[in-house]
Parts: sequence; structure tokens; C-alpha cells
Amino acid sequence: MKKILVTGGLGYIGSHTVVALQKSGFKVIVVDNLSNSSLDVLEGITNITGKAPVFDRLDLRIKQDVVAFFKEHTDISGVIHFAASKAVGESVENPLLYYENNLNTLVYLLQECKAHHIKNFIFSSSCTVYGEPDSLPITENAPVKSATSPYGNTKQISEEIIRDVCSVLELNSIALRYFNPIGAHETARIGELPVGVPQNLVPFITQTAAGVREQLQVFGDDYPTTDGSCVRDYIHVSDLADAHVVALQRLLKNNNQKKFEIFNVGTGKGSSVLEVINAFEKVTGENLNYKIVDRRPGDVTAVFADTTKANEVLGWKAKRTMEEALESAWKWEQQLRKS
Repeated sequence: MKKILVTGGLGYIGSHTVVALQKSGFKVIVVDNLSNSSLDVLEGITNITGKAPVFDRLDLRIKQDVVAFFKEHTDISGVIHFAASKAVGESVENPLLYYENNLNTLVYLLQECKAHHIKNFIFSSSCTVYGEPDSLPITENAPVKSATSPYGNTKQISEEIIRDVCSVLELNSIALRYFNPIGAHETARIGELPVGVPQNLVPFITQTAAGVREQLQVFGDDYPTTDGSCVRDYIHVSDLADAHVVALQRLLKNNNQKKFEIFNVGTGKGSSVLEVINAFEKVTGENLNYKIVDRRPGDVTAVFADTTKANEVLGWKAKRTMEEALESAWKWEQQLRKS
């Protein structure tokens, strides 16, 4: 049974990936500093899979603690690296926090991969690296634009660091560029846990429906789209988790064609904000109190993936529907309100 380290494994995407890994027969070690997650998530993972992953509360910014961790765990076959700060607005206000947390931790991890001959590294990247795309859908060959936020810049720099390291070490890596993860595990045992006011659309929708938020704001209805609202590629978080398992298996089986590979992970379909709202109302029977307000600075008009490479080369495809994702998100929100 191969042992896999998952950093940030109690976060939203990390926790769903831990579930998928354990169900695929891997032994998982989770490290998380709990800055944007909760120990309750560990219980949720255990309830779903019937087994608890090894957990170590660890701040990856503290180099000596990272070194000590890898000295203790010497038989790791691969690393999936989620741990990072991820709020665009916060990154603009506090860029040093983002550069420290997202770049230093990556360097420390890669140094330990080198020291302990760990050859397989999956990186959590983002479609933000594409900026405002020149054409749609976006392929992996689309140009990486100048970042519009320190958060986006850390993803670009991280990919460059990994590419450089792969060129000189016995390291193979896959960067998965996520589009917009939504939904929760079908059991409603784990899901998205935003701290404070949600930055993402779907948890704001579910919190509005649950009465936690008074009103949902739709930022702009004058974009050049079918209904004037922004278009994004919304992918079920469980599909995204499955992509990590497939990517890891690709590296473990030495099926990668290059030492550093990049794949878009999305559905290949764009949905507008208003379409998501309408779909939620239809699936749940809830009427949402929402209001059209002015555009939000920095929002691009439309972003959705060309998933051909992921489908054909990686051998992964999104299976779950928007309706399933929204239904699971609502089930999770209701579960949170009970506890």
C-alpha cells in the first residue's frame, strides 16, 4: 500500500481527494495547519471511508518542522500539494503573506522530495494563470498572462519552480489547473467551509437560501454573454478529487510523457451566474433573494476549459452534473445548520 502525503488535506478540495485516495487503496498522511480548515473534517473523512488518515498538524512555513516531518515519514511515494492561501482580494491586501505561504512552503517541500528521493508530485494550480483568455475554450497551450493578483502570481511562479526542479532532479510532476470547484461529497459529511463571507458563488447561494446571508449579489448583467452575467466552468469537487488520483497513478506507473505535465480540470462547459442560480432554485425548490449590482473589479467575462487533453491523455473526464453538484452543496449546507 503506497503512502501519499496530502498537504492541506483537511481543506475543501484536499479532503475530497483524501477520500478518493483512501477508496483507491492508498495510505494517506495529511498535514494541515488548520488555518482555513477544521479537525471536524478528519471525522468526516473517517466516517465516509471507514478509516482515519494519519494526521499531523504542521505549518509548512516552519522549515525545521518540515525537515523533521520527512525524517519521521521516510516511505512516502508521492506528494499532492494543496496547502496554500487562495483568496484573491486578501492577496492584494497582503501580498507578503501569500508569497511566504504559497512559495516558501513549496520550496521546502521540494527540498525534502530531493533529500528523500520522492519522485512524484501533484500540484494544485488554477485557471487564473490564463487571465482574460484570448479565445474559448481554453487549452493548455493558451498563453499565461500577467497575473492580476498576488494569488494568481504565486500559481504561475509555483509552476515555474516545479518545471525548473523537474529539469534537474528525479522528480516527475503534474500541475492540475482547476476551474471552479463546487458541491460536496454525496454523504454530506464533508464540503466547502468558507471562513467569514464566502468568496465563491455556490456557498454564497446556499448560505442565502439557508438565511445566513440576507441577499446574494450578482456582479454585473451587462457582460457580452447570453444573459449578461459572467460565465465560468463549474466542476463537481468529487470529479476534481478523482482527477488527482488518476494523475497520481499516471506518475506512479511512469505513464507521463514529460517530466512536468499540465492538465486543465473542468467540465468543458461554461455556465453563467444566473444559470447557476436558476439551476439551484429548480433543484432545491428554494427561491433565492438576489440582486444585480455593479461589476466587480478584476472579473473576467468568461472562462471555461478545453478538456480534450485531460480526457484523452490523462484518461479522466468529469462525470457529475451541475444539478448533482448544487444538490450536494445544499445538502451539505443543511447539514451544517443542524450541527
